Amino acid sequence: MSIAEDIKRKGLELGFDLVGITDASPINRKQAEQLSEWLRCGYAGQMTYMHRNFEKRTNPTKLLEGAQSVICVGLNYKPPKTRTESVQADVSTGRVASYAQYEDYHSFMKKLLRKLAEFVTLRAGEDVKFKICVDSAPLVERALAAKAGLGFIGKNHMLINPELGPQIFLGEMITTLKLETDKPFFCHSERSEESIESLTVKCSDCKKCVEACPTGALRADGQFDANKCISYLTIEYKGEIPADLAEKIGDHLFGCDECVLACPYQQNAPPCPNKEFKFYAGRDILVLSDISDISAEDFQTKFAGSVIKRLGLERVKRNAQICLANITQNRD
Repeated sequence: MSIAEDIKRKGLELGFDLVGITDASPINRKQAEQLSEWLRCGYAGQMTYMHRNFEKRTNPTKLLEGAQSVICVGLNYKPPKTRTESVQADVSTGRVASYAQYEDYHSFMKKLLRKLAEFVTLRAGEDVKFKICVDSAPLVERALAAKAGLGFIGKNHMLINPELGPQIFLGEMITTLKLETDKPFFCHSERSEESIESLTVKCSDCKKCVEACPTGALRADGQFDANKCISYLTIEYKGEIPADLAEKIGDHLFGCDECVLACPYQQNAPPCPNKEFKFYAGRDILVLSDISDISAEDFQTKFAGSVIKRLGLERVKRNAQICLANITQNRD
């Protein structure tokens, strides 16, 4: 068995659901141009960090000198079917996105990737360098994941695996080790790798995610405008959310799953099988008055090890007040 096959087998043993390998060359020209145009149009909103390190973001060799390969991994985070603890009918609650119902995936995936790096070092039998990336590094994760055969980029601009659906955390290990690569997923359609349209070929004429978006963030022209995205507004946006957008947030306290839940590939996808990845049953909805009244100390304790803690108490309370106002207005 080749080193590449051993690495993929070990990655699955460690708990990843998908493992693929691609080379460390820059993403293709059309993808880079599309990202540049997206930034130029202002669709990144307040995420100014997206404008920085463009070369690093599109070229793995700029993140690790001498890089030859990128090992891409995916972790399924579709929640298991659980019964949410009942709350009184007159108690207002806010919805929490699926990914925030687990422990912080950044640290969990980095831990597994470090174990995989140790295995690669032993298996390679040579001095190998690594750069582990999980969301925080400037890297076009979805483009690399598609290039490594993990799935395709759908109209919701998320990576979709036909068997696992769109609820997949991504991580990468850039390495100086030269490895046999996997076929890009979009090559399965027998279209050119240079064709950006081929990335969404598996969506065909389906527009369910576009139609499900409450704010029109998934534009009819195929672009994604983060300025209108509920996930962006409730998590990334700092300050007071404009009233016209705040009322469209509805009862989304943290993030939004509407485009994901509407995806046909999501319907038959299996739940996350990894028992080591801690899941907080009942965190899909939170009582808004509890959030509004929570102290800084209790907030730190309740959401320790959660991505919700990363948001900070001030913004979580801001979101709770918006949800309460929307629920009250709908009742009147």
